[in-house]
Amino acid sequence: MTNEFIHFDKISRETWQNLHRKSRAPLSAEELNSIKSFNDQINLQDVVDVYLPLTHLIQIYKRAKEDLAFSKGIFLQKNLKKQPFIIGISGSVAVGKSTTSRLLQILLSRTFDNAKVELVTTDGFLYPNAILEERNLLNRKGFPESYNMELLLDFLDHLKNGQSYQIPVYSHEIYDIVSHEKQDIEAADFVIVEGINVFQNPQNEHLYMTDFFDFSIYVDAEVENIEKWYLERFMKLLDLAKNDSNNFYHRFTKQNEEEVIAFAKNIWKTINLVNLTDYIKPTRNRAEMILHKSENHEIDEIYLKK
Repeated sequence: MTNEFIHFDKISRETWQNLHRKSRAPLSAEELNSIKSFNDQINLQDVVDVYLPLTHLIQIYKRAKEDLAFSKGIFLQKNLKKQPFIIGISGSVAVGKSTTSRLLQILLSRTFDNAKVELVTTDGFLYPNAILEERNLLNRKGFPESYNMELLLDFLDHLKNGQSYQIPVYSHEIYDIVSHEKQDIEAADFVIVEGINVFQNPQNEHLYMTDFFDFSIYVDAEVENIEKWYLERFMKLLDLAKNDSNNFYHRFTKQNEEEVIAFAKNIWKTINLVNLTDYIKPTRNRAEMILHKSENHEIDEIYLKK
């Protein structure tokens, strides 16, 4: 084990799946298919083996947080306001963060009676393309400086205080922030915040986003596998854009496949891989848990902070 993982316990999938009494997945195969990303291979067995034990562990963390808040209230001789349990989920582009987040949203809402679970992706906190262009950052989209981190921290601060908040909406179809559209995020029992940048905060040395998280997950895989998944996803996005001239990817459907693949490989190499190597992966050990995926998207190892 490298030094980087020295403060993590490495748990095989076989060991992990036996840490929780077997039960049926609280969702159907159809529901699972409707929430998984394009090329994700997740199935109901993965839900039972990996995600049900994870949900049980989150229950333990939530109970510990509530016990601590209760004891703290007694010590301070005041009633502390109930706070949402905030979960951060990070990892590379195309590694499957969205599937993990949407699945956890369903599992938490069905494990905890009447729990309200909000899901937020940090794409909405990207600066609009017009601002990125003005700052000559369009080719740095997804890099730390392309996000309005102050707005993101303000959002997390409001959430932590049990206040609702309106956040911008990002569309992958138009590859930009949707002007005049906002997503209302209510104070909830759980809030899942998902994005490549959720363990970073280069604009504010005094405050990290991780300071707001009660539990955090990094979805990990070998670089060559992530590149393969990224290219598969790129081709699927093109397929969906064929008949929609407003779609950002429509322009690529006019090119031959070889050109498109060469273009996508170049985007991976010059943008996504650089971002992963320089900014995303170095934050991996800030997570409470690392879910490692093998070649076919299957989670084979779990690392839990000691």
